[in-house]
Amino acid sequence: MITEIFSIDDVRTFFKQLLDENLNFHPDTPFEDYINCETRQDTYTYEEAAVRNKLIDSCFEVCEATGIDIYEIAIEIFPPFNIDD
Repeated sequence: MITEIFSIDDVRTFFKQLLDENLNFHPDTPFEDYINCETRQDTYTYEEAAVRNKLIDSCFEVCEATGIDIYEIAIEIFPPFNIDD
């Protein structure tokens, strides 16, 4: 897992890592709110969620500083779910 976010490439790397974790990700959702759909258990421990929340805060800062829309990056990495597929 990436440990710090300094650039847009880091934002993309972090989002790809979240995709690899099979997360149905949205940038505004705190990581402690994610649950496993099969087990109904928390996806992350308190510590894991805290690390990811810190990283997403840095993602927002980097995106704001560079004028790049964090939501567009999220859609690029996490394409919209199509229920017809």
